[in-house]
Amino acid sequence: MSGTSEGPAPAADLDRAAVTDSDGIHPTDTRPSDTRPPDTHSMDTHPTDERPADAVYRSAFGASPLAMAVVDREGIVVHANGLCGELLGAAPGELAGRPATDLVDLASDARTWHAYQEVLRGRQARLRCTRRLKNSDGQSLWVQITVAPLGADEPGVLLSVADVSSQRELQARLRHLQMHDPVTRLPNRTLFFERLSTALETAAYEQGGTGRIGLCYLDLDGFKAVNDTLGHRVGDRLLAAVAERLTRCADEAGLTRGSSPLVARLGGDEFALLVEDSTGTDQLADLAEAVLKAVQAPFDIAGHRLSVSASIGVVERHAAGTTPTALVQAADTTLYWAKADGKDRWTLFDPERNAHRMTRQALASTLRPAIERGEFTLEYQPLVGMGDGRLRGVEALVRWNHPQFGTLTPNRFIGLAEEDGSIVPLGRWVLATACRQARRWQLDRPDEPPIFVSVNVAVRQVWDSDLVADVADVLAETGLAPGLLQLELTESAVMGSAGRPLQALQALSDMGVRIAIDDFGTGYSNLAYLSRLPVAVLKLDGSFVRGFQYEGTGAAPNPADEVVVEAMIQLAHRLGLTVTAECVETSAQASRLRRIGCDTGQGWLYSRPVPPDRISELMSRQAVGRP
Repeated sequence: MSGTSEGPAPAADLDRAAVTDSDGIHPTDTRPSDTRPPDTHSMDTHPTDERPADAVYRSAFGASPLAMAVVDREGIVVHANGLCGELLGAAPGELAGRPATDLVDLASDARTWHAYQEVLRGRQARLRCTRRLKNSDGQSLWVQITVAPLGADEPGVLLSVADVSSQRELQARLRHLQMHDPVTRLPNRTLFFERLSTALETAAYEQGGTGRIGLCYLDLDGFKAVNDTLGHRVGDRLLAAVAERLTRCADEAGLTRGSSPLVARLGGDEFALLVEDSTGTDQLADLAEAVLKAVQAPFDIAGHRLSVSASIGVVERHAAGTTPTALVQAADTTLYWAKADGKDRWTLFDPERNAHRMTRQALASTLRPAIERGEFTLEYQPLVGMGDGRLRGVEALVRWNHPQFGTLTPNRFIGLAEEDGSIVPLGRWVLATACRQARRWQLDRPDEPPIFVSVNVAVRQVWDSDLVADVADVLAETGLAPGLLQLELTESAVMGSAGRPLQALQALSDMGVRIAIDDFGTGYSNLAYLSRLPVAVLKLDGSFVRGFQYEGTGAAPNPADEVVVEAMIQLAHRLGLTVTAECVETSAQASRLRRIGCDTGQGWLYSRPVPPDRISELMSRQAVGRP
């Protein structure tokens, strides 16, 4: 009989009623002392002089349905019952005089060997472990071994051996069912993460190999349509067929290496191919390309010819310092990029692109709390009359003083705010703050013409809030006249407005608030439609102004830009609208805009966005006639 060590069996491998400690060490022996086996020395040497009680114990020992042997303090088998000899493939008499460790493999690992010695010396109450043995026929069997002292007055220990092969086989079948997907018969998410965790353990990659790991994380494009139109039964058969093709791809990839990638179904129509000891991104790219081609071929299922494709996220990196969660998250992110880039493709993980995504997530998660913490401020950029150069108004521009990323301009967070709806409370704060500041400038200079303030409004503010009520409340609270408030909406948001947005714009216009279209010329540019909208101002996109000649650059002007701008200004004036040019940066641009009739200008030629006190200084200089 030979054996291989499995170490102390975990609790899940044994009958729970028989397990007291996972490491096989039992602090107490609850067996009554009067149930100990008889003195085997007297039984072996003086069978005719046995006491009646000894004879009873010997009979019970021999007839026990449990394989048992008595072992002396030196670890030598003194006596074994018939079942023990049968289980170990030898006659009971042949077992006597042999070390117990040789029979049941108690010396194969240091921990079990030490515990066994402690039981022999009487320092430990019990040892229990599981071993896989081979009998004389070469067949393997699993046994549970228990070693316990005979009693306080008896030398030696009692060794019992129980065949638990059927239990182990049942556990193995149950584990297989638990760890495999019933539809595709592939390893499931649980087994995948178990294998991945093992591969990322330090010992796994320090013992040899490349020390790298790769993952292809794929999702089927168009699978939902198959499920919705043909039913889940056809969908399941499609998943099984895809699994077969993925397995073939993995087997073919393994022909040139020592092992094939692990193919697993993670759930739904998501699959993963795990490459341990990968050799670089080229290996993963080749595998991803092979998978794409395999999935692209049509599937003939239940009389239907089905065509699907796959989007694959590819990650390949050093195993050291990588966690299962981080690797899968990176692959999942890259899969999302592949779908966003057009599907039916594989995309390699890009740390820089991921850093940008992480920054977006960090900003999005802190937007609403930042409003409550007062992390936003307003700067104001002057709107100047092109004819006389005097300050007519200011545009309020929000800034986020982020504690981690510093001062952020609107292009970094307004899109996020519109996505999650925080643009509504942020927009209310901007509106109230800007109107309050405009009213303060008016009160500080009662003898001067007041300047208006222009506030940007997102279309979601019109849909998700009562913008008309918000504006009315703010004007009433601050005392600012409606004519001194201008609301800017982008061209794409205003053009085609109907229903609630159009009603809101009309109500605001009726209130006396001016409506301006921002970035005009980049979208629909439907001037005829403007006649039916309550719009008062067009703000020409800066791309037109940049086409004008720049001072000192020697660059030739673009005549088409000037013609287009002049035509838009003339049409706007005929519709009763005023025109503001954005991004005016040179005096040459200002001169050309003034010559073709532009009303107001905005840009760095006049001022960058500045805090409110700088606008106050500008108003003071203008009041005394200084530039």
